[in-house]
Amino acid sequence: MHKHYNGLKTALLFGAIWALLLGIGSLIGGGRYIWIFALIGVATTFYSYWNSDKLALRAMQAYPVSEIQAPAMYRIVRELSTAAGKPMPRLYISPTQAPNAFATGRNPKNAAVCCTEGILELLDERELRGVLGHELMHVYNRDILTSSIAAALAGIITSVAQMMMFTGGFGGGSNNDDRPNPFAMLLMAFLAPFAAMLIQMSISRTREYDADEDGSKLTGDPLALASALAKLENGVARAPLAPTPRVVNASHMMIANPFRPQDVSRMMSTHPSTADRIARLQEMARRG
Repeated sequence: MHKHYNGLKTALLFGAIWALLLGIGSLIGGGRYIWIFALIGVATTFYSYWNSDKLALRAMQAYPVSEIQAPAMYRIVRELSTAAGKPMPRLYISPTQAPNAFATGRNPKNAAVCCTEGILELLDERELRGVLGHELMHVYNRDILTSSIAAALAGIITSVAQMMMFTGGFGGGSNNDDRPNPFAMLLMAFLAPFAAMLIQMSISRTREYDADEDGSKLTGDPLALASALAKLENGVARAPLAPTPRVVNASHMMIANPFRPQDVSRMMSTHPSTADRIARLQEMARRG
């Protein structure tokens, strides 16, 4: 379905982040605690996934809206979800002028789509349709599960690495042969969080490309999304969100990077560059 092999890229990136987590577990205590790290990874992932909708909506102070309050959103989402043969998600609006939108929830039956007040004022209905198609495909592709797993594993790796730095490791044996190599511990403590973050960002960027492509197939109008992305980049520049911890944790779900360019580097961005996304959408329109 995806000419850029994004599904394979995502699988390979997940393999890398799990290998990193289990590598830390094997280093600490000579590998005796590797199963504990695997269990922590599964438990944390499940918690983040199950509560993903509450966390993201709370971070953006979003409130539920009725069809009377947001008729255009309801009409578009109802039409697109019906065309996809999928359940219609709950709809929310976030009271901020920063133009953005995101989808969240653990599965298509328990999902929510949120638009900010800023994006509803900025885009025309055709462009909004392109954005909502993108967000619905995040739900239907189960990208919330994917991003929850990546974020949870990256968080575990960072926390354990910090413990390694301050405690010198735990679970060391009674003799020198059982104790972890201190140089390897120090190296892992510094490099593991950085590597985990890079992998998490790469997964997020890959899923954005997929949602662009699949959302445009759903709407049949890739140029509408391209136009919306161009407006959003300018709109975010005028009204960026402050990179508070709660908003940073939810930012990977948003259709556009919500922060000022100087607040995030290209390498650390959860989103591909807008120019790259627009170019792909224009090529998709040319292919018909």
